[in-house]
Amino acid sequence: MDWLNSMNKAIEYIEDNITEKIDIKEIAKIALSSEFHFQRMYYMITGVTISEYIRRRRLSLAAQDLFMGARVTDVAFKYGYESLEAFSKAFKKMHGINPSKVKKQGVKLISYPKLSFHISLKGEKSMDYKIEKKKGFKVIGKQKKVNMNGGENFKVVPMFWDELMKDGRLEFLGSKAGKMGVLGVCKDFDMVKNEFNYMIAVEDTMEALPKGYIKANIPDATWAVFESIGPLPEAIQTLTRRIFTEWLPSSGYQHDCAPELEVYYSGDTKSEDYRCEVWIPIKK
Repeated sequence: MDWLNSMNKAIEYIEDNITEKIDIKEIAKIALSSEFHFQRMYYMITGVTISEYIRRRRLSLAAQDLFMGARVTDVAFKYGYESLEAFSKAFKKMHGINPSKVKKQGVKLISYPKLSFHISLKGEKSMDYKIEKKKGFKVIGKQKKVNMNGGENFKVVPMFWDELMKDGRLEFLGSKAGKMGVLGVCKDFDMVKNEFNYMIAVEDTMEALPKGYIKANIPDATWAVFESIGPLPEAIQTLTRRIFTEWLPSSGYQHDCAPELEVYYSGDTKSEDYRCEVWIPIKK
């Protein structure tokens, strides 16, 4: 498959240039992707950012060089560190020892191997979706900065919903919801810091902005719409992972860099048949 070949070519490019300054835009170009789509999908598939992968590979190779007798200073500058102090700090964080101790007998080092992408046939249930074009609209709601490292977003977002439910703000938003119900809006992705802004929102139909709430624009977009059936948050989190690790890589579509939407309808969110949707902005 083209996407599989292009992703593996991108990894080969990283390996061939591991001691040089690597431009993520160039990696994405080799992967036949936009910079955002490549970084977002890479993280969802591997669980680490592309920048973190490059850092770990460099430090893994640096340990091999040191073990073979290279000088610490030479290795530090070879792998792009501007100072010996910065290199030593990063090396100790990953390997648990100072680089000068690598050749000491009995020392254990962390090996982070080169990544390669393969097709895995899991036999899971099919992923039904529909393509929908929708004109841009405004939303109003509450917002929280969310970090994705270690899957932190899958913990923080449900807690944010609980917080708004307990203090009555979710009930207030629900009373203002239109056809699309209450929305979870994932936007303003920063793939360097690996974080994004998450809004709990509704379509803006209010004359005045309530105190403490913000507005945001959802642009014109083409969306792949997936139905989630099952209790929250497990069902929608599982679906989101599958979209990025199974559907997007083989679909012929790319993420279109617009906000991602979770569309929540009325009902018992803990029920086995609770229905909601995930909307992913796409382009060919």
